[in-house]
Amino acid sequence: MSGLRVVPAYRHGRERLYVCRTDGTTLAWYDREAGRVNLLGADDGDDVLRALRPFLTGPVTVGPPPVPTPAELARLTLHPDDDLAPNRPGEALLVALDRDPGPARRLRPDPRRRALAAEETVGRALEELEGAGWHTLHSVPLPGGDRIHHLVIGPGGLFTVHALYARRTRVLVADPMITLGRREAEPLLRRLRADADRASYALTAEVRPLLALAGPAEVTVTAQPRRVRILQDAELAGLARLGGVLKPADVEALHGMARDRNTWARL
Repeated sequence: MSGLRVVPAYRHGRERLYVCRTDGTTLAWYDREAGRVNLLGADDGDDVLRALRPFLTGPVTVGPPPVPTPAELARLTLHPDDDLAPNRPGEALLVALDRDPGPARRLRPDPRRRALAAEETVGRALEELEGAGWHTLHSVPLPGGDRIHHLVIGPGGLFTVHALYARRTRVLVADPMITLGRREAEPLLRRLRADADRASYALTAEVRPLLALAGPAEVTVTAQPRRVRILQDAELAGLARLGGVLKPADVEALHGMARDRNTWARL
């Protein structure tokens, strides 16, 4: 067979090289990251490998496409408007600031921008966990106008993560109260536990709350808070060392459920 074309494309953030006939019919695709050539027809293997030879970067497995898992099938049937996976860190705040940026000159900094800076800092740190088998969702909407800043799902379990701007500020933790500098204390940990409980109900799985402090000068904890893990943004990479709670298939299934907006609308 001659005249085969190799066409690069990206699907779900991964590069694929498609091998096509001149009429556009796809015969196979090469997934570099997985090191696999997926053949749609067993009789075309030799011709496909000849066409791909200049592009192969190492040993490859050749065979039919893998059967999609139930989680993958659910994702493929999810309407784009209901898919939370594309949300950026601080998505809700970005939309709110775009609609109403506020006055050009302010006597005090817009608190929304500080909150956005915290969510972006924490969100970037959590996304670094992807290579360790974790998934992160941002700005998960809850009924009543509330939202979960970040939801992380991985081998170490599920966490609702609340990002708190604390740049160069002393933080005092006295469960359930959080005090930033000289500001008035607020019962933030009570809210975090409530959000985790709501997520547990929605996903029918244990979800633990985590408070992520963005850039604090000092953190003082009077006593270990009940159920709530407290980390600075620079410490979030340590979550990658957690494991033994969820298998990869469970992680994918829970991620597929959590990314569906309708999962949260039922709360």
